[in-house]
Amino acid sequence: MDDSTDWYGPETATFGDRLAAARDAAGMSQETLAKRIGVKLKTIQAWEDDMSEPRANRLSILAGLLNISIVWLITGEGEGLPDPSEAEALDPDVNAILTEIRALRGQFRAQADKLGRLEKQLRTVLKETV
Repeated sequence: MDDSTDWYGPETATFGDRLAAARDAAGMSQETLAKRIGVKLKTIQAWEDDMSEPRANRLSILAGLLNISIVWLITGEGEGLPDPSEAEALDPDVNAILTEIRALRGQFRAQADKLGRLEKQLRTVLKETV
C-alpha cells in the first residue's frame, strides 16, 4: 500500500466525507451544526451523505464555523484537516484497510463517471437514429 494517500483529496473523499470529518474535528454533532448555520438536521445529513450540497453562502458559513477553507471543503486542496495518520497513530492493519477502502472508492467513482459518459453517448446515438 502507498502511505502517501491524500485522505481528503477528490480521489479518496467526497464533499460529505470532508464535511463530516471537519464537523467531528470541531467537536460538533450534526444537530449542533444544523442549529448554528440555520438549517434542518436532514439538510446536514444529506450534505454528509452526498445527496445534496450547500449553496455558496452556506459554504462560507460552514468554512468559518469549522475553521477550514471553502476550497478544501469542496476539493480537498488547501487549508483543511491533517490526514488521520498525522492526527493520530492508527493500528497499521486498520490504516491498511482504510487506505484500501479509499482506493476502491476512487475506482468506483471513476467507473461511475465512465458509466455516465457512456450513457450520454448512448442517448446521443439514440436521438440521432430516431
